[in-house]
Amino acid sequence: MKKLLFGFCALALAISCQKKVANEPEAIADEPTSVARHCAAEEVLQQQIAADPRRAERLREIEAFTKNAIETGRLVNGVIEIPVVVNVLYRTTAENISDAQIASQITVLNEDFNNTNADGTKTPAEWSSLRANYGIRFVLAKTVRKATNKRSWGTNDDMKRSSRGGIDPTLPTTHLNMWACNLGQGLLGYAQFPGGPAATDGVVVLYSAFGSRAKAAGTYVANYDLGRTATHEVGHWLNLRHIWGDATCGNDLVGDTPYAQTSNGGCPAYPKVSACTTGGTHNEMTMNYMDYTYDRCMYMFTTGQKDRSLALFAAGGARNSFAQP
Repeated sequence: MKKLLFGFCALALAISCQKKVANEPEAIADEPTSVARHCAAEEVLQQQIAADPRRAERLREIEAFTKNAIETGRLVNGVIEIPVVVNVLYRTTAENISDAQIASQITVLNEDFNNTNADGTKTPAEWSSLRANYGIRFVLAKTVRKATNKRSWGTNDDMKRSSRGGIDPTLPTTHLNMWACNLGQGLLGYAQFPGGPAATDGVVVLYSAFGSRAKAAGTYVANYDLGRTATHEVGHWLNLRHIWGDATCGNDLVGDTPYAQTSNGGCPAYPKVSACTTGGTHNEMTMNYMDYTYDRCMYMFTTGQKDRSLALFAAGGARNSFAQP
């Protein structure tokens, strides 16, 4: 297990999770196949710091606040209700995902963040006591739809700006905005960490990875069809890092997640013994939502991840406005 270390690391201010599609570098077909999660975190990080040098300082401030809030127990108690606005940008009928598909995603978020997901019972015994109930209720506030001629979107946040053909966020200091659209360059989605501009705050998810095939009909991409892309991205929105800390045997700044050598894809067999020497001989937590496995093979957050996220809602925290009545 890792020591709880805080401080700014060279991690993404906005995380973009990608899938590579064979012979399809730009546009995505209605139902792509043969894909795997990947991230372009460092590129996005450098772009945002170049645009706003104060962003790095804000991250340091949030880390210091998080450390203090956890150490002093200044975390929010009770259920936090987060209104969600889903912004749908579509060029084709398939991209204009249904109300049922949207509702299925809200259901998945509530299950995953509150430890009521049925597959959570598959958690190995060594970590079963760490499964976290966040105490967060996601409630669909409204859906905004807009037709577009644009074939695909990237990580420049154009989908969040009406002036560039997208949809402006609704009340981003009190509402979680999500954009469902056709992402280019093999992207599955990306999120903005706390402390960024309100005008671009929120989560972006590929339309065919939005929602759950198990709960609603729709057009879905194989292996990423149970709503876990949004769970992963909302995790970033709630200040969680990738389980491997975006470095070889890196630190995700959470004390109860074991060191991982790098990202895990597919559905790794348990146990997977880590090649990392820090922390002694241990298994990797490949089923954590902040890894890169298939949707059906990720099914838990830890109590340490929960505490890190809930620090955001404490008085003075970066997302305290969401905890106000």
